[in-house]
Amino acid sequence: MDIQGLQSMTLLDWPGKVACTVFLGGCQLRCPYCHNAQLLEGPFPSAMTQRELLGFLEKRRGLLDGVCLTGGEPLLRPDLDGLLEGIKALGYPVKLDTNGTHPQRLAALWQRGLVDYVAMDVKNSPSRYPQTTGVPGLDLAPIRASLDWLLEGRVDYELRTTAVRQFHDGEAFRELGGWIRGARRYYIQNFTPRDTVLCPGLSGFDREELEGFARLVAPFVEQVELRGV
Repeated sequence: MDIQGLQSMTLLDWPGKVACTVFLGGCQLRCPYCHNAQLLEGPFPSAMTQRELLGFLEKRRGLLDGVCLTGGEPLLRPDLDGLLEGIKALGYPVKLDTNGTHPQRLAALWQRGLVDYVAMDVKNSPSRYPQTTGVPGLDLAPIRASLDWLLEGRVDYELRTTAVRQFHDGEAFRELGGWIRGARRYYIQNFTPRDTVLCPGLSGFDREELEGFARLVAPFVEQVELRGV
């Protein structure tokens, strides 16, 4: 299995852990603000092989607390199981980032003990999902199923939304809050403009605006926090 990128250490991607982040290519969504747009469609550059990644992790045992898998959408990769098995065999807990479009695969990996923490992107309120993901007519049923499964609390998780001025406002966050009612942990991440996004000219919010969005969601969730401000 080819690995598209590796951040050898991060204190941000997994709350409370010193981790590394592994990037895998492939995603069926086309979010205009995606920071990893180069990982959406192949052919993908190979930063290292699975063997090389496991060798790196072998040497970092005792120094890293966990491994984060992100993309793209990792659950699209048919060879993900083998990679996770190798990581778990080294004794690492695994955090998986997902857009929620593959609920059955997510649940199956958890049932096999291959996933310890899930970070699911909740892109926007349901009525604005197609626009925000760049996929007209997007079927929300799998995303709802993933959300419902996480809300059952079987696996530790967080939900998160990247706030983009052109796609989000108070009304969107109020509706979104009702959709994720009962969530354990929810983060609003401020969009940071980059040259690599699909749609140039997008912008984020100031702290005061983001705090206002957080107050709108707070009645629905146990914990809401801001990131990137």
